[in-house]
Amino acid sequence: MTFVTRFAPSPTGLLHRGHAFSALTAWTAARAVGGRFLLRIEDTDFTRCRPEYETALIEDLAWLGLDWDGPVVRQSERRAAYDAALDRLREMGVLYRCFRTRKELMALAGGAPHADDLTDAGAFTCGPLPAAEEAALIADGKPFAWRLSLAAASDRLGGFERLTWVEETADPGVKTARPEALGDMVVGRKDIGAGYVIASVVDDAAQGVTHVIRGEDLIQTTSMQRVLQALLDLPTPVYRHHRLLLGQDGKRYAKRDGSVTLMALREAGVTARELRAELGV
Repeated sequence: MTFVTRFAPSPTGLLHRGHAFSALTAWTAARAVGGRFLLRIEDTDFTRCRPEYETALIEDLAWLGLDWDGPVVRQSERRAAYDAALDRLREMGVLYRCFRTRKELMALAGGAPHADDLTDAGAFTCGPLPAAEEAALIADGKPFAWRLSLAAASDRLGGFERLTWVEETADPGVKTARPEALGDMVVGRKDIGAGYVIASVVDDAAQGVTHVIRGEDLIQTTSMQRVLQALLDLPTPVYRHHRLLLGQDGKRYAKRDGSVTLMALREAGVTARELRAELGV
């Protein structure tokens, strides 16, 4: 079986050292075994993604010396596939509408960590509203998110104990899904349809990805993706969660914290060879 992996950035800002490390780690793994390296643009959130960021990230990857196999896949061009998956989950009865705003949810939790996608509401379990109350809110045009009911999903799958995957890097071995820590995750919104967590598993299956290589900050997300793979009858890739790069302040590199971008490094005269030597990839 051909080794297939991917780098899947979101064009919501410029790439930094952390992105470079992740892309190089995946590219090197693929090229070392004669496998395929894919580039996928995860631009499901049209409210935050920008074409100029996509142009910049492609320039950054080329500057690093990376190439990819086949055309670039943009999730904004595959909405029908994700919404079909969302429809299928609705038909199974494992989704419910959540009308609480992010601010309301953060207040309930006493403050929630920042996140950059549709998983950003944290580990909440709201549960569906009574039918009459829900109908009234829908009639008023109240915005809502679609949440995956872990209770309903567990009932349908006969529990989560049989949902496993192979982890090859971070504490390697066979892992069992434990999605409860994430609560009833948001998997779509009224305004933009299916979100990242659905789009990711649908695309990994469609593109024949055999190995998902990404940062260890996404280890917990794997449990939820494993649940979605089981519900949607999708294959489960092997996972490799690599270490995160930390800045001088001890925090991981992040767009929202203004981490030094690859574009800025290029403009400052840093070469790709120098950066790769610094990153050790």
